[in-house]
This record gives sequence, structure tokens and C-alpha cells, in this order.
Amino acid sequence: MLLNTEVVMFPKRSFRFAVRRLGFFAWFVALHALAVLPLARAQATRQFQQAQQTQQPLQQPDQAAPDAGGPGADSGVIALPKKKDVPEDVPPPAPAERKINNPAGMPNYSLRIEVPEVTVDVGVLLEKTHQFVPGLKPENFRVYEDGVEQKVSGFKRVEAPITALLICEFAANSYSFIYDMRNAAFTFANQLRPQDYVAMMTFDMHTQIVTDFTQDKRQLNDAINSLRIPGFNETNVFDALYEGIDRLDRIEGRKYIVLIASGRDTFSKITLDKMLKKVKATQDVTIFTVSTGGAARVMSEGRGGFGGQMREMDYLQADNEMKTFSSLTGGASYFPRFVGEMPDIFQQINQNIRSKYQLVYRPTNVKQDGTFRKLRVELVDAEGHPLRMQDEKQKQLKYDIIARDGYKAKQEVE
Repeated sequence: MLLNTEVVMFPKRSFRFAVRRLGFFAWFVALHALAVLPLARAQATRQFQQAQQTQQPLQQPDQAAPDAGGPGADSGVIALPKKKDVPEDVPPPAPAERKINNPAGMPNYSLRIEVPEVTVDVGVLLEKTHQFVPGLKPENFRVYEDGVEQKVSGFKRVEAPITALLICEFAANSYSFIYDMRNAAFTFANQLRPQDYVAMMTFDMHTQIVTDFTQDKRQLNDAINSLRIPGFNETNVFDALYEGIDRLDRIEGRKYIVLIASGRDTFSKITLDKMLKKVKATQDVTIFTVSTGGAARVMSEGRGGFGGQMREMDYLQADNEMKTFSSLTGGASYFPRFVGEMPDIFQQINQNIRSKYQLVYRPTNVKQDGTFRKLRVELVDAEGHPLRMQDEKQKQLKYDIIARDGYKAKQEVE
């Protein structure tokens, strides 16, 4: 009975032992699989990368950090095209220069022809109001040189900053002359614009530069205000104007001289003939003259007997000289009697200076003989008749043409 019991129990213990051995084997297989799996995955990844490298080289990301910050993984290697050694748009070679054989005994020489150009500034002002007349066209202008009509090749309206020299008479004659000069100079300075360059020079027996070229209106006003006590009673206007033109010759472009003086010359070294030659030879300087002492002259008319008559003749001659200086250069002359006339006068001067028509032509007389050529400018309509202007009431308006009387041709140097 006991034997049967042992025989019956033996198979049950063997089964448990077999199950336990099977569990150890399963655990061993699972651990082995977990150990082999990362190695197999790494080997598969390596084989995949090698397969891609055989088809296309892998682009390495640029690990350099950008200068301004931000992600740097978006920028990769940039492939620059190879620069060609020879560009495609190479111009064809120039043709061989043609060789000309001169006749025997004749050397090589060059011919140079200089065609001069003449520039004429023309101002068109209404006679009554002295207003500038705009809207004119090139066909409205005719230019004559020594009576021969010239073909206008260039035309434009000029309105630009000015470069001016203010020449003032400051002599110990009469306070009324100094009073008029100071008022005229102050009025001119107050109408300047920020882009204008102005210098000031005074004269009696000698000339003196009060202020150099400046754009500061306050500096110019201080210079005028400093003129208190004059030195001499002589008025050498020819010497002062001659020196002023020489100083402006060193400056390029269009220049202007505003001469505020009585016009009487008493002790100049420069004669009137030499002064007129200097004015005629100056092509890019325009002179405007403003007379002083008008009220004092009117009050002294008819007084002083023979001496008073001689003084009146001197002033009349001075007025004529001032007109000549301005007309030869295309400027204008003004002879005020009252201080209240100064603002209108300098407003007309500013408008005349800033608004002009510039005509350019090549003269038919190409000789460079240094002679003086007379100029004349006319205004015509579309049919060639003298131009007529009318206002809103169909009333005819008179106008003045302001231009220089002529110019001096260049002298050919032999």
C-alpha cells in the first residue's frame, strides 16, 4: 500500500521540477533577447546610414552659431558655382587701326578748333510794377550781336542763391549820406535768404573789407551797425569798384555787386576810361547801383551860387556814371529820395537777381580778336512781331528788357 503511494507521488514531483527548469530557461531567453536587441538596432541603423552614403553624401549641419543668435540648424553647406575663367560676354577684338601714310616730307600735325559760347542773362520786368514776367519761351527771344541775329541753342529760367558784394560809401561828408547808406544796407541784408553768400566792403579814401563772404545775416548786420565814425571825406568810388571786381573774379559763377554810394569820385587812381574798360571786360558780374543823399541834394538845389551849381553838376555826372556801370553789366540804377523807398527798391533788386532767363548761343563771328561785341535782345511773338502784353482789362503793359550791352571776345594768344 505504501509502495503504491510512493509510485503515485513520484510523477508529481518530477513535473514540478520540469516546470521549474522550464521557467529558468524562459527567463534566460528573455534576458538574452533584451541584451541582443540594442546591438541589433544599432547595427541596423549603421547599415541604413551606409546605404544612404553610397547614394548621396550626407550634408553635415553647420554647427557654427549665428552672429545674431537664433537656431543654427537651418543653415547647411552652400554650394558656390565655380567661377568661369573667361566670361561669356567678351567683346570682340577691336579692328586694327588704319595706318595713313603722309606724303614724303610732311610731318604729323593736329587741328584744334575752339567754338566759343556766349551766355546772356535776360530779365523781363513790367515797367510800372517792376515784376518779373514768367512764362516766356525760347521762340520769344531774339539775340543780335553787332546787328547780326544769333541762333539760341540753350534756354532756361534761373532762380538760385546769390553771391553778392556790398560796396558802401562811408566818408566824412554829410550825415545824410551815411544815414541813407546804413538804411539801404540794412534793408538789403534783411531780404537775404539762408543760402545767399554776401561780403561787405566800405570805401572813403581807402577801401576796407568789413566782413568776408558769409551766410550769417546777423554777422552782416553787426558789420553795418559798426559803421559809426568815418575817417576821410574823399570818395574814391572808381578804386573801390575796380578792386571789388578783381576780388569777385576769383569766384566762379554769376556774381553781383550792390554799390551804395553818391557816385562822386574825388581822388581815385583809376580813371573813368580804365574803369569802363574793366566793366566791359567782366562777363559774369552784374552791378546794381543805389544812390545816397537824394533828400539832401533836393534841399540844396539852387543854393550856394556858383559853388552850388558846380556841386549839382558833379552829382549829375555821378548819376550818369552809376547808370553806365549798371547798364553795361545788365543791372539797374535807383535814385531814392526817401527812406521809405528802400524796401521796394531792394525787393526789385532781389527779384531781378533771382529770376532771369538764361540764353546761350554760339556767335557767328568766331574770331578771337579781343574786340567788344554789342548785344541786343528783343521779344517777339509767334509771327515775329514785337511782343505785346496785356492785363485782365485788355490794357497794354509796357515792359523792360534787362540785359548786358555787350561782351569782350577772347584774345587769341599767338
